[in-house]
Amino acid sequence: MDRDDENAITAADVRMQQQQQRSSIPSFLFIIFMLFMLTNHSGDEFLARNHYQDELQYLNYQFSNFTAWMTGESSNFTMPDRQPFITPLVESFMNFGTRLDPFHASYFPNTTGFIRGDLDFYNITPPSMDPINVPWKPYAQSYMEKTNMTQLIDNLGSWNWSASDKLSWSVIDRAPAKTEGVSERIAMIHGRLDFTDPSTTEEMRLEFEGVHFVANGSIYGVAEPNGRHIDVRYLPAIVPESFENETARVIKPELLSRINKVKERIDAGIIDQEPSEDDVGGDDESGCSFLVYAQIEPSALSEDLMHDYEDELQKPTGKWTADPSPLRMNGVLMSRECGLLYRLHDAGGLRSQSFFRKVTSYASVSAIFYLTMLGLLSRQMDRTHSPAGLSRVSLWTFLTQAIVDAVAFAGHITFAILANGRPSMSLVAPAFLACILFALEAQHAILIHQIQAPEDAVSPPARPAQSPTQDSAAAATDALSQPPMPMPTTAPPRPTGPTFANLVVRHLRSDPQARIWLGMFFFLTFIIRVIVSPSLALFFVSSMYSMFWLPQIIRSVKRGRSSALSAEYLIGTSVCRLYFALYFLACPKNVLDVQPRRWIFYLCAFVLLQVVVVLLQQRLGPAFFLPKRFAAAQTYNYHPPLPLSISDPESPDQSLGDCAICMEAIHAEDSKQLQQVASGLLQKVAGRKNYSLAPCHHLFHTDCLEQWLAIKNICPQCRRPLPPL
Repeated sequence: MDRDDENAITAADVRMQQQQQRSSIPSFLFIIFMLFMLTNHSGDEFLARNHYQDELQYLNYQFSNFTAWMTGESSNFTMPDRQPFITPLVESFMNFGTRLDPFHASYFPNTTGFIRGDLDFYNITPPSMDPINVPWKPYAQSYMEKTNMTQLIDNLGSWNWSASDKLSWSVIDRAPAKTEGVSERIAMIHGRLDFTDPSTTEEMRLEFEGVHFVANGSIYGVAEPNGRHIDVRYLPAIVPESFENETARVIKPELLSRINKVKERIDAGIIDQEPSEDDVGGDDESGCSFLVYAQIEPSALSEDLMHDYEDELQKPTGKWTADPSPLRMNGVLMSRECGLLYRLHDAGGLRSQSFFRKVTSYASVSAIFYLTMLGLLSRQMDRTHSPAGLSRVSLWTFLTQAIVDAVAFAGHITFAILANGRPSMSLVAPAFLACILFALEAQHAILIHQIQAPEDAVSPPARPAQSPTQDSAAAATDALSQPPMPMPTTAPPRPTGPTFANLVVRHLRSDPQARIWLGMFFFLTFIIRVIVSPSLALFFVSSMYSMFWLPQIIRSVKRGRSSALSAEYLIGTSVCRLYFALYFLACPKNVLDVQPRRWIFYLCAFVLLQVVVVLLQQRLGPAFFLPKRFAAAQTYNYHPPLPLSISDPESPDQSLGDCAICMEAIHAEDSKQLQQVASGLLQKVAGRKNYSLAPCHHLFHTDCLEQWLAIKNICPQCRRPLPPL
C-alpha cells in the first residue's frame, strides 16, 4: 500500500470519527426526548395528592356523621328504609345458609381468592315483566315500581348486559375483628366484579364492598361502577334486620381504618396516581349499581378441621390437614337503576394461597422447559456455527422464536409485578431464562443475516477496460450527444432549509443508534399492546406459532438444500413451545384463567406437521412434496461443461488451469473419455465434479472450495459473494 492510499484511509477514518461525534449529540437528545415522553405525567402526582386530601376530608365527614347516628345524636346521615320484598325475591333464586353442626360440617371462614361462575340474565323492567308469568313476578314488580324508564335507559350505557354469561369475582375477605357489642363473626369483604361479553371478549368491572357472616356463610354487599365510591354505611340496610346493629358496629372501625390508611399515605409521601376513566372502562359504559347476595355452600369438614386447614393455608408449617372440597357459591345480583337481575350459579372459588402455590408450580415447570430449550438452542448453534451451516437455516425461524420469547419475558415480568406476593420471585426464573433465550436467538438471527445477505446481492457487470484515449473519446461523445442546456429565463428560487421531518428522516438514515432506539421503542410498545389486549395476544400466538418451521421449509425448497436443523432441536423445541400454548389455551384451570380455545389443537397439529416435513426433506429431498415442474430449484451450477481450449494444449498433463486457493493445477479426470460435440470438446459428467467454476469465473478444486466455504462465503480471489456449493 502506497502513501496515497494510507493518507486516503486516514482521512476516511477521521471523517468517520467526526461523523460519529456529530451523531452522538442528536442520539442523546433523541433518547432524552423518548424518556421524557415515557415518564412525563403532566402534573398527575399533584392531582393525586389533592385527591387524597379530598378523600381524607370525605372519610372524616362520613365517620363523624355515622358515629353521631349510632349514638342517637343529630346527624346528616340517614339509614335507608328496608324493602321487605327484596328477601323473597332473592330467595326465589337461592337459599341463605343456616347454622351447621360444627362436628359434621362447616363453612369456609375466608373466601379471599378468585371466584368464577355462570350467569343467568333476567330483565325485570315493568314492560318486560308484564307478558311473562313466573312465581317471583310480584316481588320483581314491587322492586321496580316507580321506576323512571328514561333514566333507566341512560343508566344502561353502551354495555350489552344481556350478553354477559360469565362473572369473575376477585375477593379479599378480612379476618373478623373483635368489636364491642358484636357477638357474630362478621368480616368486611371487598373486591371487584368482572362481567364478560363472549362475543367481544370485553369486560365490565364493578367495585364491590360487603360483609361476610362466617356462621352461616352468607355475603351481603353493594357493587358500583368504577369511579363511583361505595358508601359502606348503607350496608346494614341490606343485611337481615336482626344483624343491623352489629353490622353497623363492624363498619365503624372499618371507616376509622380507612382514615388512618389515607393519613399514613399522605404523611409518608406515597402518592399513587389514580387510574383514568379510560383505564377503567370509560365514563359512558354504565351507571348501574347492584345489590349482591351470595351464599357459600357448606363443606363436609368439621369446624375444627376447617380451622386447621385455614391456619395451615395462611401460615404453612408442613402440618397435615384434611383437604376440603373446592369452594362453591351461588348468588343473586340486582340493579333497580337498570332493571337487571342475574343469577350466579355453579361458581367455583380458588383461594389466594392455593393460587400462589399454583403459580409457583407453573413457574417451576416453565423454568424447566425454558432451560431445556436453552440447551437445545446451544447445541444447535454449535452444529451450525460455520457459514456452510448457517446458509442452510432460515433467518425467520429464529427471529420468530426470538419475538415469542421477548413477549414471554415481558409477560412473566408483568405477571410477577401484578402477583405482588410470594410467587413473584418464582416467576423471575422463567422470565430470566426467556430473556437469555431471546438474546441468543436474536444474536443467532443476526449472524444468519450476515451470512445470507450476500446470497441475493447482484454484482454490477464488469465494464471492459478501456484506454485513456477511449475514455476521453467516450466522454466527448456523451457530451456531444446531450442537448444544449437552455438559458435560464427567470431567477433561480431561493434555497430553503430542510423541514423538521426531513431532518428526522435524515438523522434516522445516518445514525444507526437512533434507528436501534426507535425500533426498541416501537417493539416495546407492540409487546405491551399484546400483553394487555386479549384478542391481539391470541392473534399473535396463532401467527407466530404458525411460522416456527414454515420459513425453513420454504427456504429449503427455494435453495434446493435440506436444512441444518437437527431432529433433536426440531422435536424438542416444538414440544416445549407447544406446552405453553396448550397450557394457556387448552387447560381450563390455568393461572391466567384463560378460556380454552378449540383451535389450539389444530395449531399444534400444524406445527407438528411442519416438523415432519422438515425431517422428511432431509431424507427424501427438499421438494419431495411438490410436483416435478415445481421441484427444480434455481441454483447455480458450479460444474458447467468447460471446453478444452481453456487448458494449455502444449502441457502434457492437460490441466484446466490453476486453483485460486491451493495454486495447484486442476487436472481433467479420465481425459481419454472426452467426447467431441458440435460446438467443441466437452468433458463428460463424470469429470465435472473435480472442478468448480464460481460465478465470478474463478476456477477452484471442488474440495478446496468446499473447505473455503465452510469458513467464508465469498470468493477468495475477488471477494464477491458466492452461492452455496
